[in-house]
Amino acid sequence: MEDPTKKKRPWKPKRSKYDIELEPWEQKIAEAIYAGKPLLGEGGAFTDMIKRVVQASLKGEMHAHLKAPEQEGNRRNGYTPKQLKTSGGQVEIATPRDRDGSFEPRMVEKRQRVLNAELDQKILSMYGLGLSYSDISAHMREIYGVETNDALINAVTDTVIEELRRWQARPLEPIYAIVWLDAAFFKIKHEGQVRSRAVYTVLGVDLDGYKDVLGMYVEESEGARHWLGVLSDLKQRGVQDILIACTDNLKGFDDAIEAVFPHTSVQGCIVHQIRNTLRHVGSKEIKNVLADLKPIYKAPNEQAALLALEAFAAKWEERYPRAVQSWTNNWPRLSTFLGYPEPLRKLIYTTNIIEGYHAQLRKATKTKRVFDGDLAVLKLIFLVQQRIARDKWQRPLLNWRSIYLTIEILFTDRINTRSTATNKL
Repeated sequence: MEDPTKKKRPWKPKRSKYDIELEPWEQKIAEAIYAGKPLLGEGGAFTDMIKRVVQASLKGEMHAHLKAPEQEGNRRNGYTPKQLKTSGGQVEIATPRDRDGSFEPRMVEKRQRVLNAELDQKILSMYGLGLSYSDISAHMREIYGVETNDALINAVTDTVIEELRRWQARPLEPIYAIVWLDAAFFKIKHEGQVRSRAVYTVLGVDLDGYKDVLGMYVEESEGARHWLGVLSDLKQRGVQDILIACTDNLKGFDDAIEAVFPHTSVQGCIVHQIRNTLRHVGSKEIKNVLADLKPIYKAPNEQAALLALEAFAAKWEERYPRAVQSWTNNWPRLSTFLGYPEPLRKLIYTTNIIEGYHAQLRKATKTKRVFDGDLAVLKLIFLVQQRIARDKWQRPLLNWRSIYLTIEILFTDRINTRSTATNKL
């Protein structure tokens, strides 16, 4: 018989493996689903959950930071509000601060505007490919479901500025085999006006045959005085010697190079020289003049080239004196390449290599009619340069082994001297 004094336990249904106990926040989401409310977007249940998780993580990071022994005496110092883009929509969070400013959050870093770091990289990648802000916004909306605007994209791309500054000041190799120097022009807002400003580029090849952009500089125009400052910066960053420098035919360029790197052999661009020559020639005789110029720059050595130049002068000096003078006056820097074997000649007789690089920059910047300041153009060019270096410059130049053997013979003393000095350091 059942004991009437014994209390009965309340009846509970038998638990199934499919029974799940909801946490309070899960219960809130379930209620939102039941009520037909949106899960994503402003006020959505999932969006609110993302916000709560991020905020709780930041709070936990600050707590752990202040618990560290070296933070004794440090304490909280309020919050900094920030709009954050997430896959669920935009949320407002508050990043905690500490008194001495040593707190560096990891969940959402100080300048981060998109929760998913991969999305930041997508934005940077698209920007580096030359996509406009509106194209980037449309792509992010269509593929990732994230709404962006110009301010957000600009904030994301601004995150490369610190990396750009480090890259601009990075130490360089003590010696470069070949360096090409040229400037490209872009429309840039400067002092309230839109101006065409020069971006100076130095493209070098080290002794192992790898190409690298050594520096980029923005100036109001291209001139020998500005190039002197560029070359001085290279010197300050560790470049001790440049074996061969290839330039356009800017007046005073070779003097600027000699002032900083006195032992460097300077080669003027033959293609630029031909273009300049044809400016002084009548259109009907361009074909004949080109035919007579060819024996000069195709000569097997400088002696044969001088004979061809004399023949050219004898034929055309009376009719086109300025065309002839442009060769005779600039002959020392135009004839440098004739003293080297054929594989090395092909590399240095023209600035086509750096002009090809500039063509890739223009392809990526064609959607930008006007840049909002010098930093804006450097930021985009830097991203393009990083992509080119990663995708196309991971191997030495073609036939570099045989080219280097020639360089080693011609510049033995300078290579060995620099190598010894570097080892001593």
